[in-house]
Amino acid sequence: MFDFLSSDWFNLGLEVVFLIFIVYDIKKYNENKNKEYLINIILTIGFFIWTIIPFYNSYITWEDKDKYELIKSCEKENNSTLCNCLSDSIFKEYQHTDYEKIEHKTDKDYLEFIKDTKEECLDDSWF
Repeated sequence: MFDFLSSDWFNLGLEVVFLIFIVYDIKKYNENKNKEYLINIILTIGFFIWTIIPFYNSYITWEDKDKYELIKSCEKENNSTLCNCLSDSIFKEYQHTDYEKIEHKTDKDYLEFIKDTKEECLDDSWF
């Protein structure tokens, strides 16, 4: 039901809203010089950075050929729908250099992440 929260379009929308808030607060601060606008600006910049991290991980550090190789290796063991869901989660969670360093068969954190992600990908419930 809340799958839209992890979608790229939702995050892009949040980025735009945060930018609008930042510009508005800067304008209001220049007019009134109230310290509350500075706090709003700092908090909004923090949220902006927090929502941009998945984009940095998935779109900057992973090249297309690396993404393709990951999906192809996954499709040998699973169906394509599950692989697309898994790969999207991996792209957003790990930078490519960090992913390359992981021992995929023995790393506890990675195996737990994959297990949880598979459960989320295969879950058809509304809640």
